[in-house]
Amino acid sequence: MTLVYSVAVAILFGAGAYMLLKHDLIRVVAGMVLISNAANLFIMSAGLTVGPPPIYPLGDDGPEAVADPLVQAMTLTAIVISFGVSALLLSLVYRVYTSHLSLDLEDLSEAEERDEAAHELQTMVGRR
Repeated sequence: MTLVYSVAVAILFGAGAYMLLKHDLIRVVAGMVLISNAANLFIMSAGLTVGPPPIYPLGDDGPEAVADPLVQAMTLTAIVISFGVSALLLSLVYRVYTSHLSLDLEDLSEAEERDEAAHELQTMVGRR
């Protein structure tokens, strides 16, 4: 079962890294989401122990191996943080699109260079 989890983490991480290298900002955000899901699956598969719930272990024959609540809490925290980061990135992508009408990184880079050149020209004219 560990091999299945390892392969799933590798596929998610590889697909996320591939999407981070694309020129479209939406694909970059999707790559970040895939990498965060790969991290969550890695945390769960690395520390998950099978057993009864850790709330109140029932067993008359002594201590049993219960599921580790720390791994579950860390994964839940990672899910909440990745959701917040994804929401922030999507709002940033929306603001970039409304201001530049493009999501292509090359177009955005050229627009930034044009804006910088216009700003330098304006400061040179303003000094005279």
